[in-house]
Amino acid sequence: MKDQTIYEKLKTYCAGDSYPFHMPGHKRRLGGMTDPFSIDITEIDGFDNLHHPEGILKEAQERAAALYGAKEAFYLVNGSTAGILAAVSAALCGGDGSGPEILCARNVHKAVCHALYLNRARPVWLYPEMDALLGEYGICGRIGPEQVRQALKDHPGAKAVLITSPTYDGVVSDVSAIADAAHAAGIPLIVDQAHGAHFGLHPQLPENAVSLGADLVITSLHKTLPSLTQTGLLLLGGDLIRPGTLRRFLAVYQTSSPSYVLMAGMDECVKMMNERGEAIYDRVLSCVRDFREAMKALHTIRLLPTDDPTRILISGGERLSGRAICDILREQFHIETEMELPGYVLCLVGAGDDADGFRRLGEALARIDAAAGDMQDMQRAQSTPSLNAQQLQAQMAKIFSCSAVGELPIHTAWDAETQSVLLEESAGRISADFAYLYPPGMPLVIPGERIPPESAVLLAQAGKAGFGISGMEDLTGERIRVVR
Repeated sequence: MKDQTIYEKLKTYCAGDSYPFHMPGHKRRLGGMTDPFSIDITEIDGFDNLHHPEGILKEAQERAAALYGAKEAFYLVNGSTAGILAAVSAALCGGDGSGPEILCARNVHKAVCHALYLNRARPVWLYPEMDALLGEYGICGRIGPEQVRQALKDHPGAKAVLITSPTYDGVVSDVSAIADAAHAAGIPLIVDQAHGAHFGLHPQLPENAVSLGADLVITSLHKTLPSLTQTGLLLLGGDLIRPGTLRRFLAVYQTSSPSYVLMAGMDECVKMMNERGEAIYDRVLSCVRDFREAMKALHTIRLLPTDDPTRILISGGERLSGRAICDILREQFHIETEMELPGYVLCLVGAGDDADGFRRLGEALARIDAAAGDMQDMQRAQSTPSLNAQQLQAQMAKIFSCSAVGELPIHTAWDAETQSVLLEESAGRISADFAYLYPPGMPLVIPGERIPPESAVLLAQAGKAGFGISGMEDLTGERIRVVR
């Protein structure tokens, strides 16, 4: 209905049988709270102040720090985005006022680029490795420690290193070795671990970045754990960043009226993981193993390898695009996925998933796989032709593995005098916009960079194929601002 409220639509949707292979990790079933209105308060007596915690909120954050082995934990009620902004600002503050250098993985989330803009920082891009299989699907690999060591030699004035681990696709870098390299240069390592709140909670999961030596770790509780959307933690692991500096910037980037519903949900999540985390992931990982084993019998559909077992990447090869698989799962089997890209679909597994969900997904994929041989029927089901999917994915891989040509600082280009041009005509121009597919939100074009032809082609084709292009001032996704 056109005049239906958000709440009414949510009730209608959630009353149906759609299964959520997407965040948040509670999957609308695993959590410790009900009726948010009954506990929605402000900073009344006895309930502390997030920006000056001395009582119940101080104790809650200490419980979170203990769960991850951090020196301190800071609640994020504005999501991991606020944590990234605060972490980068704390690491780069001070100096002589000139634009500080920071070593950054090129496949960072857009929030990192926003932090660079706010701090007038100059990124030294670290390009992820591309292995033979994942690169074919446009999936960024790891950041290599040797690359970091060489970049630190070439840029001795860099003030921090920042990587994403795990990536959206579950790729994990060697955090320990990269931390050693950063510390040998006397600078902190910041890890965007937004998609790894479950790391370290079970022996079969990767270790969390704090335990591996990272100085600042940003993690989104809601992505994989039973916590409400928008909740996260900024974890302090080393001595190179002062806690007081972090608090100062968190007060800048976070609301002065934090939600007690969100904070109570975080504390309940931490309590649940402390008491039952390993048992919960015993169950979840057992379901994942059984599902992966069953999927080995399929012919067209395959599961791509990933370092994080809770990331399920589904490829239909040349016969089925990611969009086709996603549409069929949604429309025919009422399964909602986390993300589709031209070459694959991402299903996100969280603490709230159960055996029935995996059974439904397995049966759906088996039926899709069995029908894939009838190309005439499958072409009708596809919303993106398979050839375009392969081309788009190959171009995406190339963009993230090649050096970008940065002509201007991000802040200079984003604020410059600009003109608007069609994406198809933007090659060779200096971008004044970000441009990315969201999700995953990794910028393919960044202000100040000269737009390579492959990026212009990719974005134009992806937009025409129905993939949402974000970050540009033109909300249609057809035009991009370039520096005059």
